[in-house]
Amino acid sequence: MAVLADVRRTPGERDVAEDLNAVAHLVSRTSSLATALTDFGIPTSARQGVLRDLLTTRIDPRALRIVLRAIETERVDELPTVLHELFELAQHVRDLPPESLRAEEPIVSRTAWRDYVAGYADAVFEDVPDTAALEDIEDQLFRFARVVEASAALRGALSDGGAAVETRERILDDLLGGKVHPAALRLARVTLQGRLRDLVASLDWLVERAAWARGWRVARVRAAMDVDDDERRALSEALERITNQPVELQVTADPDAIGGAVIEIGDLLVDASVRRRLEQLQEHLLTKEGTTRGAHD
Repeated sequence: MAVLADVRRTPGERDVAEDLNAVAHLVSRTSSLATALTDFGIPTSARQGVLRDLLTTRIDPRALRIVLRAIETERVDELPTVLHELFELAQHVRDLPPESLRAEEPIVSRTAWRDYVAGYADAVFEDVPDTAALEDIEDQLFRFARVVEASAALRGALSDGGAAVETRERILDDLLGGKVHPAALRLARVTLQGRLRDLVASLDWLVERAAWARGWRVARVRAAMDVDDDERRALSEALERITNQPVELQVTADPDAIGGAVIEIGDLLVDASVRRRLEQLQEHLLTKEGTTRGAHD
């Protein structure tokens, strides 16, 4: 959808929807091509290469980008059907006013929604080749997520499924328009179309995708005390050894930790806070007490 959002044709441009239609018909009517593109044994890069060589000079670059993305993300055996569906979707985006394309909050799992947002974000990030700009987008999304997290009123306004999407988008535009990178605003807007009860989580997921886009992983560190430069460097190096890739730290204060820190990086959670150590000590003492009592019974 990130690419399809730009398919409204202007004078002199090719019709992306019709180019997608032509590709769909080409695949469905050319048995040898269809066989090659739906063969599980052929690597994704090879199947993309076939269409890239065949179509690069014949269709709009946006249409080619959509087709190559479909090969990467969709089931191999469903590609012919997916191409026809992409044509129909592009046709709707081209011909219908934006308000007619609005959808209610999708009833999908959190994983499915994250997959959608990740694909959308990846397409947006492809148009932002500058690493510095990606870093700015990541920081802006992170800061906005923290603002939303801290403000129940703002979170409620943006998560109000009873309000029109346009109304909630205007709130975003007023807050962020002209103050953040256009891609950051575009990504923040897409979260309003998804699982609204997971709004902050969706924004944080976009932060992580931005970090991935420049080859990094985000490590969120909640520390009871300030973390100085040397400590940041040592922690970053330790996490790099664990993940085998560069790691960027995003540190926030968490007085409830009492001491130490809680580190989240992807699905990895490292709770090295004093609070957690006290809880573990309490569990140990209670377990030991129970065991001792049992021994005397």
